[in-house]
Amino acid sequence: MDNTIYSVEQLIQRRDELLQQIVQIKDMRQGTLIPRYRKCGKPTCHCANDGSPGHGPSWSLTKDINGKTVTKIIPKGPAVEWTKEQISEFKRYRMLSRELVEVNERICDARLETQKAGAAEATAKKGASKPNLPQQSPQS
Repeated sequence: MDNTIYSVEQLIQRRDELLQQIVQIKDMRQGTLIPRYRKCGKPTCHCANDGSPGHGPSWSLTKDINGKTVTKIIPKGPAVEWTKEQISEFKRYRMLSRELVEVNERICDARLETQKAGAAEATAKKGASKPNLPQQSPQS
């Protein structure tokens, strides 16, 4: 979200829009899909030729879990496309959730400012309602 000043009502409306978009997220998964090529080791195979990428691609989904890289093999065919879509949905979820947090923080900040302004106004009214009494001189 940009640095434009929005009213609390506009921020609440944006929060509701973000929540609606999050509810509509389909299957998602975290990670990176990597094509891998390998050489089989047979001297007469095409993969043994210089410049040949080898056999493949085979697809690996990698992600970090508690500081360790975990790899899952994704079978060729439709599963590769499904996995790409799931990764895309996760990226979309992450973007929406970041904006949701930002909007909520702005709502909280705006409400805090409103509350501080109301408290300052109440204090000013209390101070204004006190009668002006003459100050007594210190007794000797």
